[in-house]
Amino acid sequence: MARVLLHACCAPCSAAILEWMMANGVQPYIYYCNPNITPREEYEHRRDELRRYAERLGVPFEEAPYDHEAWLEAVRGLEGEPERGKRCLECFRYRLMQSAKRAQELGIETFTTSLASSRWKSLAQTTEAGNDAAAEVSREGEPVTFDARNWRKGGLQERRNELLREMQFYNQLWCGCEFSRRKEEKEDA
Repeated sequence: MARVLLHACCAPCSAAILEWMMANGVQPYIYYCNPNITPREEYEHRRDELRRYAERLGVPFEEAPYDHEAWLEAVRGLEGEPERGKRCLECFRYRLMQSAKRAQELGIETFTTSLASSRWKSLAQTTEAGNDAAAEVSREGEPVTFDARNWRKGGLQERRNELLREMQFYNQLWCGCEFSRRKEEKEDA
């Protein structure tokens, strides 16, 4: 059975992917690497929902160290960028680089991301960030590949919505980034 590290941002975005993997001979390993999420309570709420689902499925779950300051440094100068702009690409690069490194450390040859399941995220950006991370990490050690699959296709978007209701997942309305949240709050005012 093939093992794949799934960089997972939250339970709603990951659930249908995990279900698909398990039904298709893939052994998922969940890696929760999301130092972009603030406040800390929001980060923990999303983590706990995902961990609850992972336990239900019997899927390994690992939480990356939460280093919001390092993430802020990675996106410094891009705070005013719009959603799907340069800040998002750098955010994805940072998180997927951490995921690629962890996959390599674990001896898992392939990684992917639940970010590619969100209609709010740019598939082109997640693909670019994932491929860049795989190339860089592979230069330093054992090869790692990025599965740039579009996790919205093949009925997975519909299944995501079904699982959201069935599992009564907490469903956030923004990515978790403070800069995205500020924009949303300004629009609501």
